[in-house]
Amino acid sequence: MKKIFVLDTNVLLHDPQSIYAFEEHEVVIPAIVLEEIDSKKRHADEIGRNARQVSRLLDGLREHGHLHDGVPMENGGLLKVELNHRSFVRVQELFSEASNDNRILAVALNYKLEEDEKAGDGRPVVLVSKDVLVRIKADVLGLDAQDYLSDRTADPSELFPGYTTLKVHPAVIDEFYSYRYLPVQPLQLSYSLYPHEFVILKDEMGSGKSALLRVNEDATRLEPLYLSNEPVWGISARNAQQRMALELLLNDDIPLVTITGKAGTGKTLLALAAGLSKVEDEHKYKKLLIARPVVPMGKDIGYLPGEKDEKLRPWMQPIYDNLEYLFDTKKAGDIDKILMGLGSIQVEALTYIRGRSIPGQFIIVDEAQNLSRHEVKTIVSRAGEGSKVILMGDPEQIDHPYLDAVSNGLTYVVERFKQEGLSGHITLTKGERSKLAQLAADLL
Repeated sequence: MKKIFVLDTNVLLHDPQSIYAFEEHEVVIPAIVLEEIDSKKRHADEIGRNARQVSRLLDGLREHGHLHDGVPMENGGLLKVELNHRSFVRVQELFSEASNDNRILAVALNYKLEEDEKAGDGRPVVLVSKDVLVRIKADVLGLDAQDYLSDRTADPSELFPGYTTLKVHPAVIDEFYSYRYLPVQPLQLSYSLYPHEFVILKDEMGSGKSALLRVNEDATRLEPLYLSNEPVWGISARNAQQRMALELLLNDDIPLVTITGKAGTGKTLLALAAGLSKVEDEHKYKKLLIARPVVPMGKDIGYLPGEKDEKLRPWMQPIYDNLEYLFDTKKAGDIDKILMGLGSIQVEALTYIRGRSIPGQFIIVDEAQNLSRHEVKTIVSRAGEGSKVILMGDPEQIDHPYLDAVSNGLTYVVERFKQEGLSGHITLTKGERSKLAQLAADLL
């Protein structure tokens, strides 16, 4: 049965292509949504870009008919702009504020009442919003409501971890140590292995015999790790997953690396150590560029005193903390003098690397879970010839109001690139900052 989907403003601003995501069903955009989009179109950020794209898409559909009457779309659905707020008084009886959210709820409620009057022929009406409170209000009014799900990659428990554990006969482990490789096909796995995925072989008989391997670029065989477990810029891997991370970070044949994990698992420290090794020791890359998205918690950056660098310092401080540890600085301000003297290390807000072409650089993007799919595409597509991009973050710790563990840019890249030979991924699970930090990450 066909349905009617009423879209909230935040859905269109999150994904302008969302009007095409509902297949053959009818998509309704309340008129107040157009006003909200109009108020955002001059913004210089992603919200403004999406507002302008929505405007262009609707203007293109307008050529095929009057939007208030309904315009057919290529996917078989129907798009309609609805002006009727006839149920607004009823909504105000429960929620007194004359807000835009309540007007959107009124449009959805009006559709539901009209469809209910058709008895058995009425179509289900669903309000789609990324605002949790709007969905709660809809439930109070007896409306079906749901989050926008089309941009979700997978259930959080099903996200690609970057490694797998296989229990095999001890003779298989002996074969690997004898020949230094194992073909994938004779293992007769019930699932596929991906390029650069790591495999931990364990003895199914219960002995302590084991082996750590990696899948080659075309996923046809298992090979030993490239690197020994020697310190990198003074940092040694403390667990198997950290060793896997260093293997990906230091492999020049893998230009895209994604690392996920809770706070304290060593993501930033490992990436910085690898970057310093590649830039300062091996001179493989011209520059180490470290960037973070500025996601304000409270007042925006413009309210802070000082010039650009002074404004950005609070957001960049976690990077400086790790650099101070790696350079073993003794006094406040030493790290700034070191970075100024080297000239090959740049700490920057993500906003300032958009629009650039960045060749021959080791690029680390921290807190990438706060990026949308479009933003992460913009960043990765900035990488020029000879650059390596590291995206890392904790998908469970998101500050963006409309992103979650499975709709953010970081997990999107992990899932989209897991079959590609140019990328590698690892999920860090064990905290190494301190026992207290690990306990806090697990319990709080």
